[in-house]
Amino acid sequence: MMLYSFSLDFDEIFIVLSLLLILYFSRKILNIKTVKKAPDRIVPKSVNYHFTRRCNYECGFCFHTAKTSFMLDLDIAKRGLKLLKDCGMEKINFSGGEPFLPMRGRHLGEMMKYCKTVLKLPSVSVVSNGSLITEKWFQTYGSYVDIMAVSCDSFDEDTNKAIGRGQGNKNHLEKIIQVGDWCRQYNVLFKLNTVVNTYNKDEDMSEQIRTINPIRWKVFQCLLLEGENAGPDALRNAERFYIDDDTFERFLDRHRDVDCLVPESNTKMQNSYLILDEYMRFLDCTSGSKIPSKSILDVGVENALKFSGFDEAMFKKRGGFYKWSKEADKYSW
Repeated sequence: MMLYSFSLDFDEIFIVLSLLLILYFSRKILNIKTVKKAPDRIVPKSVNYHFTRRCNYECGFCFHTAKTSFMLDLDIAKRGLKLLKDCGMEKINFSGGEPFLPMRGRHLGEMMKYCKTVLKLPSVSVVSNGSLITEKWFQTYGSYVDIMAVSCDSFDEDTNKAIGRGQGNKNHLEKIIQVGDWCRQYNVLFKLNTVVNTYNKDEDMSEQIRTINPIRWKVFQCLLLEGENAGPDALRNAERFYIDDDTFERFLDRHRDVDCLVPESNTKMQNSYLILDEYMRFLDCTSGSKIPSKSILDVGVENALKFSGFDEAMFKKRGGFYKWSKEADKYSW
């Protein structure tokens, strides 16, 4: 038997190992499939449903104007609310227009009752100008609402009238105080909303806000949206109400000692709300106007959300998550 010896020098071993490594990585590269990271799923935890555009006030800076008189029937609206709950909604805020206008608040009240008793939502709230709210409504529906937000842009009645926040001889400020008293009487958290504009930018509201003592005082910078309160197709022209960032900051600085103040500049506000219109379409405001999605009633919530323009990071940054239930045994303000 003949034995053969086989040996490789160092250079040859290096070449062989290099070829094996090249072959290995070539095969790995050829087998790689392009995988795109799926976009993060938006969970609609907090939704603002503008179920009507009709209003009894004529605020000059309104950014959700009466372009239609349409409103979904109650049963259809409930179906949409159920779809939202099934996709993760925890808080619903009803707005307008003026939400107490249809059926003198009964349409609103029945939706709230459904959200609390059937959908078991942790938080149900409403934003109103306050003018049409009655104690009888609180007696009937007060147990189904967590937060009542009322708009108050000035503590000077003449300024409110100049802005368009008023109707006839009714006193807007007296009504706000009355609604606040009802909220405390019927265990509803009371909140104030103020839009800072050219008419109220120099006002100091500190003393009055402390007296009324809302749980939150939302202070917004006047926002311009094409087709709503700006541009040739708009029903309002809010350009004369608009203030720049420095003016807004001066207003905030004047009220820095008001503990319940929650400021929202245009940067924070524009894309950080999930807004449903009267057809239950999400409104994308990223372009400076309101571009509607398909209705959630037609394409489902998840498909419609893809066209909402929602900035979840900004929603969190501006404090969109907060203790939004009135259940005192679970939450503390």
